[in-house]
Amino acid sequence: MSPSEGANHFFFEAARCLHVNPEVVELLRRPYRELHVEIPVHMDDGHLRVFPGYRVQHNGARGPYKGGVRFHPQASLDEVRALAALMTWKTAIVDIPFGGAKGGVQVDPHALSRGELQQLTRTYLDNISHLLGPYRDVAAPDMGTDAQVMAWMMDAYGKRFGHTPAIVTGKPIALGGSYGRTEATGRGLALLARETLKALGRDPAKTRVSIQGFGNVGSYATQFLGELGCPIVAVSDVHGGIANRRGLNVRELTAWVKRTGTVVGFPGSEPVPAGDVLSADGTLVSHGVLSIDCDLLVPAALGEVINLNNWDSIQAPIILEGANHPVTPYADYQLSRQGTLVVPDIVANAGGVLVSYFEWTQNIQQHRWTLEHVNQELETLLCAAHANVQERARREGTALRTAAFIVGVERVVETLELRGYVPEAGAYTGEHEER
Repeated sequence: MSPSEGANHFFFEAARCLHVNPEVVELLRRPYRELHVEIPVHMDDGHLRVFPGYRVQHNGARGPYKGGVRFHPQASLDEVRALAALMTWKTAIVDIPFGGAKGGVQVDPHALSRGELQQLTRTYLDNISHLLGPYRDVAAPDMGTDAQVMAWMMDAYGKRFGHTPAIVTGKPIALGGSYGRTEATGRGLALLARETLKALGRDPAKTRVSIQGFGNVGSYATQFLGELGCPIVAVSDVHGGIANRRGLNVRELTAWVKRTGTVVGFPGSEPVPAGDVLSADGTLVSHGVLSIDCDLLVPAALGEVINLNNWDSIQAPIILEGANHPVTPYADYQLSRQGTLVVPDIVANAGGVLVSYFEWTQNIQQHRWTLEHVNQELETLLCAAHANVQERARREGTALRTAAFIVGVERVVETLELRGYVPEAGAYTGEHEER
């Protein structure tokens, strides 16, 4: 199953539960617009390389398209298409006035010099700039991009259309970024871990956590879950994983990573694989951080890491999805059958897009919020969205993921009806009005 098929799997399930008109289902199953661009970069050694790039706008009925841009060697049009659809449902679930989009460039940003990375970023932005605008499509960081990349994007757009801070979110504070944006996704994960454990009557101090991924999301999730009182028994990054059954010292681990660039070799820990190690025939050879003995698992790295081959090795009774689409539909079904509670990505990692919304709002109003105000609003909106999904799951008798999609799809369909789009007459284009 391709990434876009996986994303539509849960959309179709929600649409069936809601008895959505088949014509509307057909409208929402595919994106409104897809752009594939080629990005030439003059490398430092003098030769020219060309990288494929994408921007997909899935649906803009509820407001400007919103979605991050990832730089990754495995970025593909189908992956970006799937992530754009997930953004449509995610923004609807947390009830903010955005649609869904995503961008990507197939490149390893770590293999580029700073000059090459800046050139790639500016050329990509130039190639998609006709789609963007603070009331049309707003970009943000994702895997392989950061505040500096957003700064270059904002500047490149500004040279064409004038100073427009609201064109991207996740910017440096000095360029109109919001306090709390960098750590927002990780903070949101910890908030929903707190709410989930409270609902289950579990003590955080007795909830052992394993985290796959120690980038922006994973590292902040580790910090905030540690502050919640959870013992962090395993973490991993691209270089490998480490474990300590008594719990890792998060503060010392963070300092270690700043010095060495990896979690590997942290004193007092044992090495473990970053993921399950499989033989050529799919047989499990050894357990990694995904299937280590723990109470709460946070996959915060790549998508589809829990799948057909390893779902039955998962020992955690609770999975909190930090990455986008880390559990395939087949694995999700099997985990649900065996009683594993999965808090889905479209709720669990929505802290990032919520604070992006706050940043966009601050840019439009030209008024900066305090960090305390940002964090309070994040907690209020994210916890309300999670409670709404939990209540819908109880009412419908479904898993949290299905309930979340039901909430998101219902809100998007309601917006289509209120705006008067009639698919049979071809009136709906997927584009929102320019304001």
